[in-house]
Amino acid sequence: MLELIQRIDSSSQADVHDTLSLPYELRIRGRLKAVTDNGHDVGLFLDRGPVLRHGDLLRAKSGEVIRICAADEPVTTAYIDNGLPLGRLCYHLGNRHVSLAIGADADGRHWVRFPPDHVLEELAVLLGATLSHHQAPFDPESGAYAHAGREQSHSHSHGHSHAHADEHDHKHTHDEEHGHAH
Repeated sequence: MLELIQRIDSSSQADVHDTLSLPYELRIRGRLKAVTDNGHDVGLFLDRGPVLRHGDLLRAKSGEVIRICAADEPVTTAYIDNGLPLGRLCYHLGNRHVSLAIGADADGRHWVRFPPDHVLEELAVLLGATLSHHQAPFDPESGAYAHAGREQSHSHSHGHSHAHADEHDHKHTHDEEHGHAH
C-alpha cells in the first residue's frame, strides 16, 4: 500500500504516478484507505484540516506522486442570471452554512452547485433559479480562511494571545432592530 504522507505544490512538474478520484465527503478527511483509479491501494496520512482539492498532488512515503480528482457525485445545480440574482442566491445559500461551488458553463450560464437538499432547492427556486439534479464533480469554494496554514506544514506562534475580552453586551430581544432576518 502506498502511504500518502505529503501535500506538494500542484504547479510542480512532478511525474504523476496515478490519480485518486474521491467525492467531497472523503476529500475532507486526513486519514483514509482507498484505491486509486488504476487499482493501487493507498492510505492517506495527512494533516487534518485542509480539504483535498481537484488537482492537488500527494507524495507517497516511497516517492510516488498521486493527483487528486473530484469524483462525480449527486449534486443540485441552480442556474441563475449573473449579477444581483447570482449574488443574492449565493448570499442566502451561504447564510445556511452549506458548501457551494460557483461557476459558469461554456455557454455563459451562471450556476451555484450544492449537495441535494429539498429546503435549499426550494429557496433557490424562490430566488429565480432553475434546478438540475445530476452527477458532477463537487469542488466547493474553499472559503476566506482556507489558505491559512495550507502553505505551511509547521506550526507557529505569534507570541500573543488571540483571546479578546468583549466589554459590551450581545443580548437583544427580538423586538430590537438587528442585522439578520428570522
